[in-house]
Amino acid sequence: MSRKENKKQNLIYIVGAGLAGTSIADEIQKKGILGKAVAFLDDDPKKIGKKINGLPVLGPIDEVANLIRINPADEALISIPTIKIERLREIYEVLKQSGFSTIKLLPALSQIVEGSAHLVQTREINPEDLLGRNPIAISLKKTLAYLKGKRVLITGAGGSIGSELSRQLFTGGAERVYLLGHGENSIYQINKELRILQEAGVGENAIIVPIIGDLTDRDYVRYIIKQLRCDIVFHAAAYKHVPLMEANPVAAISNNVFGTKNLLDACFEFNVKRFVLISTDKAVEPVCVYGVSKFLSEQLVLATAEKIKKEKPKGLDYMFVRFGNVLGSRGSIFPLWVEQVKNGGPVTVTDKKMSRYFMTITEACSLVLQTGGLGKNACSYLLDMGEPVSIYETAKQLIKYLGYEPEKEIEIKIIGLRKGERLEEPLWSKSEMPEKTDYSKILKLNKIENIKNTFSITGLNKLLNELYPICYLTQNEQLFRNKTKLLRILKKEFPDLKSDIK
Repeated sequence: MSRKENKKQNLIYIVGAGLAGTSIADEIQKKGILGKAVAFLDDDPKKIGKKINGLPVLGPIDEVANLIRINPADEALISIPTIKIERLREIYEVLKQSGFSTIKLLPALSQIVEGSAHLVQTREINPEDLLGRNPIAISLKKTLAYLKGKRVLITGAGGSIGSELSRQLFTGGAERVYLLGHGENSIYQINKELRILQEAGVGENAIIVPIIGDLTDRDYVRYIIKQLRCDIVFHAAAYKHVPLMEANPVAAISNNVFGTKNLLDACFEFNVKRFVLISTDKAVEPVCVYGVSKFLSEQLVLATAEKIKKEKPKGLDYMFVRFGNVLGSRGSIFPLWVEQVKNGGPVTVTDKKMSRYFMTITEACSLVLQTGGLGKNACSYLLDMGEPVSIYETAKQLIKYLGYEPEKEIEIKIIGLRKGERLEEPLWSKSEMPEKTDYSKILKLNKIENIKNTFSITGLNKLLNELYPICYLTQNEQLFRNKTKLLRILKKEFPDLKSDIK
């Protein structure tokens, strides 16, 4: 008997006997080394009791799962891309109580193109999958048609948003996908992941080009945009951790504001057709340095868009898309909470009254890509985030998900607001009014009054001229990296800024 045959295989039970589930089962059987698919679990009475591709269909799921004799190595794989979040929670609990220690999930419909599904796309289920809302179903193939044959640049491609944009955009038929970032490890990881997906048959044969570079280097940015001849830019690169940016305000302005300006100027000069800035609710009437940096980034996009109207022929569309928190993004609260629970607590919450808008990374990126295709020059867009969620109640749900009783087994500790935080984050300012578009979950922001003169194009340039010698070395050396001076300048323009100024 061969070593392969002698080795005991783990058994895989596939939840969902639809198109996605049967595709996954076929792949498992063909490869033969990843485990053995032994049965489907399904609720459809027309399928229960029959065989599909040689595998029995057992069900209903809630009744049959606890009858299965499970070994420690056995897995359950939920392959129902259209599943509602409420049903996903129910199935997860049933599988967990039945003894499955490994429960994997095929991603939401937005990541599956025309019903195709691949084993490489599956991953272990995590808290964000169970605590989110029902994502809108988007046909990626139709949505990404505008990318066909185009050269697309994603900045911050190694980050949470940038990497997810890369995965989804990968299926759009782009000619080239440029992955730009200044962290070599994160760019290495997303480059490797996309190539594995490509080898497994996911997406189309785009040329993947990893690029390491710094957006604060103006000469480099101009050079790289000229060389790449890209058609579309998704600008996701930013420092975003609020307390860290409060401690490092010069880095926040240098990277987020001047990095964006350098990129916009180069894209304008070399006629990049579409530019989409990824923005945040913290840019609305900002109270933290990060929020100020993203507000200024939004204004830079709009200023460049106005310049396009005057100096360029039609066909260039520069816009921004704003949204709230995304579940599970790097540096977000969920990974921290999971780590705190694993260490026995306490789980830290800033305030019982704090609330936030949440959306999954998958859904946010699908909507950003859709907006990138339909958006018009000088327009501002907002993703419909639904209702705000209590942070305290969400922490309790996560503790329960991890198998503990909140406040009894795992303490929840209230630590108070950190620098730059507020209890609620508005999605639009007093001078903006959201308006529905023809596309579900995508809103257009209309101005209902003029922006104060400080942020006219002239006023914006004046402010940047004041900030420049703090971020870049000039003849006025005493200003270079002068944190106090920078905060005073920002405080003058943004009175609500909560940063400590000596």
